[in-house]
Amino acid sequence: MLSYQHIYHAGNLADVHKHSLLAWMLSYLTRKDKPLTYLETHAGRALYDLGAEEALKTGEAAAGIAQARGWFKADHPYSKVLDRVVAEDGPQAYPGSPLIASHLLRPTDTIHLAELHPREHSALELAMSPTGAKCHLRDGFETAFALCPPTPRRGMLLIDPSYEIKTDYDDIFRHIAKLHRAWNVGIIALWYPILTSGSHGPMLNALSGQFKDALRHEVRFPPARPGHGMVGSGMFVLNPPYGLADEARRLAARYAKLR
Repeated sequence: MLSYQHIYHAGNLADVHKHSLLAWMLSYLTRKDKPLTYLETHAGRALYDLGAEEALKTGEAAAGIAQARGWFKADHPYSKVLDRVVAEDGPQAYPGSPLIASHLLRPTDTIHLAELHPREHSALELAMSPTGAKCHLRDGFETAFALCPPTPRRGMLLIDPSYEIKTDYDDIFRHIAKLHRAWNVGIIALWYPILTSGSHGPMLNALSGQFKDALRHEVRFPPARPGHGMVGSGMFVLNPPYGLADEARRLAARYAKLR
């Protein structure tokens, strides 16, 4: 249940998709001089070493951010965060979503991060200790239910499960519906893998049927290795910020060249 560790997959093409859109959304939200809340249900360790044995074993970062780094202009918020993290932590450093958020948000904003894996939580606390983020050693959905609607009410929630628990696909629709009822003005962003097995299909059909104004964006890419079941990455965003669809289309054009 708690075996998943993202270091094996950090910086892969799914991360590039998820993190670049996240960075764009957070940058958009900070254009207004109003405080906001950022929440995550599955935070991970926040800072990854792409030179670590685990990352090198899969080679996913080499096929991911190492190739995709040039897709983004220097003034893109994702590029700005990548540059800062490399400058501060070394050339093999890669930021997870909590660190991306901390670099783009302001002292007036509030960050809540949930991580249930004890070792990952300890690393998360260490990486985020200078930021003032609140790190919860707790189930992510329990944390979100307890905090929503948050104060400030303006903001977003990122749901990024490992999907190692088979019931995730069945439970997520119900969880998101409950969270949206509690926080109907919040941006709720769900990341999901596109799998050859089609396990994600029923979940997405249910979400799309219920939330017709949400943004559903998917990109495809070659499997990380022969037989690997993930062949794409998806983001389902409730209350998507203005302009996100255009940003997603620009990103999709880059992924289309990989096939």
